[in-house]
Amino acid sequence: MSDPTARTLALLALLQTHRFWSGTELADRLGVSARTVRRDVDRLRELGYRVDAAPGVDGGYQLVAGTAVPPLLVDEDEAVALTVGLRAAAGASIEGIDETTVRLLAKLDQVLPDRLRRRVEALHSNVEVLRWTPQQTVSATSLTVLAQGCRDREEVRFGYTRKDGEESSRLVRPYQLVSVGHRWYLVAWDCRREDWRTFRVDRMVEPKLAGARFGPLTLPVGSAADFVAAGLRAATEQHEAVVLLAGDPDEIERLAHWFRGDLTPEGNGTTRMRLTAESLEWLAGMIAILSTSFAVTIVDAPDEVRARLADAAERLGNLR
Repeated sequence: MSDPTARTLALLALLQTHRFWSGTELADRLGVSARTVRRDVDRLRELGYRVDAAPGVDGGYQLVAGTAVPPLLVDEDEAVALTVGLRAAAGASIEGIDETTVRLLAKLDQVLPDRLRRRVEALHSNVEVLRWTPQQTVSATSLTVLAQGCRDREEVRFGYTRKDGEESSRLVRPYQLVSVGHRWYLVAWDCRREDWRTFRVDRMVEPKLAGARFGPLTLPVGSAADFVAAGLRAATEQHEAVVLLAGDPDEIERLAHWFRGDLTPEGNGTTRMRLTAESLEWLAGMIAILSTSFAVTIVDAPDEVRARLADAAERLGNLR
């Protein structure tokens, strides 16, 4: 490979696999001498890439993290994935990310070949995303501080406002950040309450690293996501109803998956379904939807749900 620029880019692509390459391997891959490889490595260093070199017979090169962000080399699939991901990120709940995303998308749009731009546009023109504007946003600075605390096992201090409005100062040992829809949660060990807690990041005030380090932590459940999910379920009031459905068992099972209903075969072509919902309106809506496909008998349901269904039946009866 005689062209220095093309050869340097090819060398960068090899080094970005983050494996250790011997000088002989790189020279063979690029079809040049070991001396030329050394010159090309020097060019990468001038561009801002940190390339460590090990001398000797078994010596070689490896790309490592530097102090600044040098130009990146990505292949076609990576470029498409990066562009699609940035467009999706525009709807995130991180403060200031919209402006940053637009700037980066503009840079990508200038350099993407037409064939890749067509692939990106095909994805977005044939996929529709339902978005809503989050009521609360979190700062990228807060997320960075918390993520650093999780990574380095360093205690974090912050002010916190609970759902009931009570304000307090917290000192925690952060375990992991969890993203749920447009909200961010921190799972951490509360040092003063001596227990595991889940904190909404948008309710934190100026999280700061406290300087004290700690050892490995062990959650009482399998993962941080499981811990957050359990807390959200416990904090949300659940309403319940039990119905009997007469119809195709396979179709009933399919709908049970969407409604997260528990099924019990009753025989005689009927299935018992236990439904739960966060609101009475949604619970009544699920039963109404089921009634469009099956014969439904309500076994147990809150009075308000029965009243809502009776009102809906009357309205439907008046349709012409």
